[in-house]
Amino acid sequence: MTAARSKTGASGFDQLFPGKAEEGRVRTGIVELDEMLKGGFMPGDAVMLAGSAGTGKTTLALQYLVNGVKLGEPGIYVTFEELPDQIYRDAKNFGWDLRKMEEQDKFRVICTSPSLMLESGSDSLLDDVLRDIQPRRLVVDSLSHLEMFVKKDDMRMEAYRVIRYLKTRGVSSVLLWESPQISGGSFSVTDVGLSFLVDCIVALKPVEIESSMRKALVILKMRGSDHDKRFREFEITSTGIKIESAFTNYEGIISGSPRKVASEKFMEMFRGASKQKKA
Repeated sequence: MTAARSKTGASGFDQLFPGKAEEGRVRTGIVELDEMLKGGFMPGDAVMLAGSAGTGKTTLALQYLVNGVKLGEPGIYVTFEELPDQIYRDAKNFGWDLRKMEEQDKFRVICTSPSLMLESGSDSLLDDVLRDIQPRRLVVDSLSHLEMFVKKDDMRMEAYRVIRYLKTRGVSSVLLWESPQISGGSFSVTDVGLSFLVDCIVALKPVEIESSMRKALVILKMRGSDHDKRFREFEITSTGIKIESAFTNYEGIISGSPRKVASEKFMEMFRGASKQKKA
């Protein structure tokens, strides 16, 4: 399902969210993130959105779905964690009226248990909703909750089953993963080996800089496409996620111990020496 387009080929959504996007990309509607993704996610991809509690995973996921509705692409939010009323309330705080979108058959919130998705024959759990809404986007909040219902050795197989189910139905999915720590040269976001199952990994990470807690976003992996490799600072505003400039003056962000790069330290020393000389 696509939005109606004008003679110039631009939709109203294009005017709201300017920026050149490659044909067929699934845009998040967050301009800076789409730029980092070179136009948006690849269609049909399974995207892991990883981060610790409070980093903004749910906000970003809802914003992705709401912006999809504006583009004419209905979405489904499957949650194992929160009751629907909590989701409606939290979304309302950002100006997103999910109930109205549901009344227009553009959106669905499904609150269920991971155990229902893992039962034999439960592949039909979402079939009716998928048929009614015909979504292009779907969010699972969160994939990490499967660990409560399966053995650790079975986690990859069950996660693969969920991902395969969505892929065979042509849905672009965002799978939330609560990661207590994202660090190290290997960029491993889980300890159960799920990274290779997904096509794209977007990581959200709290960063302490000069005694202040800030938030960083980085794209760790994206199959079939180039992408921005830099850490970008972001904030959770009254209208959703806002991505700002890169942490260009710092290194060691992924390690959790950021430090200023040598050139920045030199400039600070130079400025300090100049002030002393003037004094």
